[in-house]
Amino acid sequence: MVILNSTLSDIDSLFKLYDDATVYMKQFTNTYWRGFERSLIETEIKEGRQYKIVENGEIACVFVITFSDATIWGEADTGQAIYIHRIATNKSFRGNNYVQHIVNWAMVFAAKNGKDFVRLDTGAGNEKINNYYKSCGFTYKGVTGITYTDDLPEHYRDGKFSLFEIDLKNLKP
Repeated sequence: MVILNSTLSDIDSLFKLYDDATVYMKQFTNTYWRGFERSLIETEIKEGRQYKIVENGEIACVFVITFSDATIWGEADTGQAIYIHRIATNKSFRGNNYVQHIVNWAMVFAAKNGKDFVRLDTGAGNEKINNYYKSCGFTYKGVTGITYTDDLPEHYRDGKFSLFEIDLKNLKP
């Protein structure tokens, strides 16, 4: 297993993973992805923020990081965090704890880049995923609503979002 930057040649595979993940999400929640603009994914790849986990030559999982997320985190977004978004696991690889691998990678990445927190959000009300994120080391920080803007993906239009954080300053060595 290796974590690499996604490339422009991965885009069709990324969208396939997003489509499959959306079908999976619909089994558990009403807050699911409603598609993404190709230009958004291209930008993330060009900026080096879109990652893939490759196992046995196949993309097993993908995720994106950002360095700010004021729309969702409000005043807590002080530039001291990395934010994990859009984790999608290839259905052939589900159950292999890729989120934990992403979290471990993100904690090292954040520390190397002088960040104090690793954060993520998910649609509120999905206790299965909430408990999973807690088992991966995140602290549940509550639920927030946001004011939707046109630069956000469509799934942020409605609903509330659960917030999760790992405070790297308070981790025991």
